[in-house]
Amino acid sequence: MVVYGMFLGYNCKKHKKNIHKVVNLAGFNTEGRIVGISRGEFADYLIKNGASQVGLADLSGVSRNNMNSGVSILLRIPKDVIRSIYDGPNIEYFNQYNALNNKLDHLAELGAQFIRARGYDAVAQATYFVKEFGNHRTEIPHKMVATLAGLGWIGRSALFVTKKYGSAIRLTSIITNMELDYGVPITKSICGDCNRCVKACPGKAISGKLWDVDTDRDELFDPIKCRKKARQLAKERINKEITLCGKCIEVCPYTQAYINSNDEE
Repeated sequence: MVVYGMFLGYNCKKHKKNIHKVVNLAGFNTEGRIVGISRGEFADYLIKNGASQVGLADLSGVSRNNMNSGVSILLRIPKDVIRSIYDGPNIEYFNQYNALNNKLDHLAELGAQFIRARGYDAVAQATYFVKEFGNHRTEIPHKMVATLAGLGWIGRSALFVTKKYGSAIRLTSIITNMELDYGVPITKSICGDCNRCVKACPGKAISGKLWDVDTDRDELFDPIKCRKKARQLAKERINKEITLCGKCIEVCPYTQAYINSNDEE
């Protein structure tokens, strides 16, 4: 049993890992049911409609009903927007933040419709659906789905980090009862000795602890300190009542590699 302390918990079923690899090649799962959508088919559909990356996750042991599959959808933040926030949030970042959230809502609903058209249940975890509880938490966080799908890990800043885009991304997800061709979960941080986000955080909210599946979110950062400072900065810089900063995104070495790369956007 592997416990995701930041979220709820999930069973990685290590003893079935090799079996799943074999049977999924044939299009069947271990119970002999036809696997609904291949990773390539579904990812290609969503990427064709604008997603930057897509991952498929086994949520068994995490979900509280029969919705045991998750789809993680990732959008990169444009390079020029990230470059522009080296000294704090600005109106371009604010506008892009909202535009990406709207696009993610659209992609999540498109993906859910794609699944429902095949006779299965699916819920788009869009901004109008997900509700916070407690200390700014959600029941099935997008970051949890993304790590279980193998798209990346949780950084010291508690942001989701990918090798390709760093933390210059926005996430959404779908939950469904359709059998999917799952990715391999990432269960620990690969930030190594880097602590750039810790040093750069204007709210001094990041503890510096490395993440693994047993780490609770609040061990990584103080969401109250983060929110307070980010709202102060947004009010000062763009006169908006919103939690918006972005410094930990901008300084991440993986983010810097992305914005300084020659890859076409």
